[in-house]
Amino acid sequence: MAEAPAGSAARRRGSGAVTIADVAAAAAVSKQTVSNVMNYPEKVRAETRERVRRAVAELGFQPNRMARALRSSTAGMIACRIEPVSSRSLAPFHDRFLHALAEAGQAVGRHLMLFAVDDAESEAATCVRLVRTGAVEGVVLYNVVPGDLRPPVLLEAGVPFVCFGRVPGLDDAGAWVDVDNAAGVAAVVDHLAEAGHRRIGFLGFPDGHRVGDDRADGWVAAMDRHGLLAGSHRFDTRGEDTWTSGAKMARGLLDRAGAPTALVAVSDTLAAGALQAIRDLGLAPGHDVALVGYDDTPSAEVLDLSSVRQPLAEVGRRIVEVLCPTGGATVPAPSLLRPELVVRGSSRRRA
Repeated sequence: MAEAPAGSAARRRGSGAVTIADVAAAAAVSKQTVSNVMNYPEKVRAETRERVRRAVAELGFQPNRMARALRSSTAGMIACRIEPVSSRSLAPFHDRFLHALAEAGQAVGRHLMLFAVDDAESEAATCVRLVRTGAVEGVVLYNVVPGDLRPPVLLEAGVPFVCFGRVPGLDDAGAWVDVDNAAGVAAVVDHLAEAGHRRIGFLGFPDGHRVGDDRADGWVAAMDRHGLLAGSHRFDTRGEDTWTSGAKMARGLLDRAGAPTALVAVSDTLAAGALQAIRDLGLAPGHDVALVGYDDTPSAEVLDLSSVRQPLAEVGRRIVEVLCPTGGATVPAPSLLRPELVVRGSSRRRA
């Protein structure tokens, strides 16, 4: 029995089929830790580095030399998929994120490469190819969802990456940056409750949407804290992130008896539709019905819409800091950043 592992290792050396997962198992560490030892050894404790390197030598694992050479240079590129433009959104949040990421990369001598693919599987394959050919030194994953196939594929391939969005199992590697969406919506409910509203409606995304679920959790927690949760299920509506959906959901709530006096929308697109519904009913936003959106798009200011502003510049900076550390910097802890409520006329009671 004792000879089996050595024989197995010998067979793997001969076959050339050793993967980063094999090294991780042999060294009793995560795949991300193996990737860090290969790419950013200064991030890993000396004892762990030595254990991983012994496993690498024993198994005959061969990291990509070209990608390693690029990562050791003083400048390079990072890659991110560009998503299709939606005609149903007021101002694509993704575009603003990419702008923040490009600025953060430029500050440390990195440029942003954008690429387009049809699905997550193609995106993962493209990321692996870009790093292995030396075109980029790392990649950024946007809109990570539960069960997302991209992080496991990139971990297996030893591709350096950072996610915009929390990923279970990557906490020890600092491989994600996120905004506390629950805290953002909770701040909205606090603002509305302090203004005297007791019936606060919720316009959310369908269940299973990671960001939408986080924002819904914030609404529930804050409603409960203010003693408003009983019966609030009547004010919880869900729909797609479109202007027409926001208008339909808001109209459905405002038409009923005991209608809410305030609405929380999980996007500015939904909020814009709700704003139109409020006006169509002959009501005054901020006076008859308070309304708050999320993402603080440029349209929010034009519409005098209160909204939750995400710290995108800081998100970009943190992502680049993890992906492209300078000097002897260690891996930053995963970052959960707090958004800011911007109050405008749509939720400010008028005299």
